[in-house]
Amino acid sequence: MTVARSVALFLVAALFEIGGAWLVWQGVRENRGWMWAGAGVIALGLYGFVATLQHDANFGRVLAAYGGVFVAGSIAWGMIADGYRPDRYDVTGALICLAGMAVLMYAPRGN
Repeated sequence: MTVARSVALFLVAALFEIGGAWLVWQGVRENRGWMWAGAGVIALGLYGFVATLQHDANFGRVLAAYGGVFVAGSIAWGMIADGYRPDRYDVTGALICLAGMAVLMYAPRGN
């Protein structure tokens, strides 16, 4: 599996997980109804499936690496969907998380 495909899978997983959680939030906290929340639950299930498509067979590594994508993706989602304006510390933290993801997933290993 190429790095590009792996990154694409992480992005799709983030879309489903962050989008699903946002839909549940909108359905429950913003009183948009159970249809929104139900769509969010379905999206969250799809996130779980997409995560299994990564080439690495180590669940812990894949999930830990995905955490970096989740952090950066959550900030991006907030900017797009809710008008959130991250400060330099938000951006710096997200970049650190993405660097950690890259080390976890793409560092050369002898095995």
